[in-house]
Amino acid sequence: MRWFLVDRVTEFVPGERARGVKGVTLTEGVLHDHFPEHPLFPGVLIIEALAQLAGFLLEVSTNRRDAPLRRAVLVSIDRARFHAPVWAGDLLDLRVAAAQVMDAAARVDAEAWVGTERAAQASLTFMLRAIDSEAVHAQRRALYQVWTRTLDPRPELL
Repeated sequence: MRWFLVDRVTEFVPGERARGVKGVTLTEGVLHDHFPEHPLFPGVLIIEALAQLAGFLLEVSTNRRDAPLRRAVLVSIDRARFHAPVWAGDLLDLRVAAAQVMDAAARVDAEAWVGTERAAQASLTFMLRAIDSEAVHAQRRALYQVWTRTLDPRPELL
């Protein structure tokens, strides 16, 4: 994954919900072209940030040591709505909640807020797939350790 769009996980309830933050800064290259002198964070990247946090929720909640590791693969975005612009300097409050979790798939309700104003919302559907790649698993463990470094207690990361 080239862009990591979650800076920190601030709340985690296994199998239920997670919250995280994303600081939108002028150092992000996309803001130089979207748009010059009007740095608006693209809606597609807000959805991607929500999908990354939702993937964390699902992977940490559903994986078990006695089974092959599965990773959440985004397969559908439904009812995406954008309510307010997100500008350079804003702090996105990312919120995801498991709506339905089955053996091989899950649906997550997701919202992004800036302060008291909802910026975006969507329903995200994932497939939970066994991935036979230690490189992928090592990358996710390292990323999730960074995201959860301030959580108490920290979730077990497979």
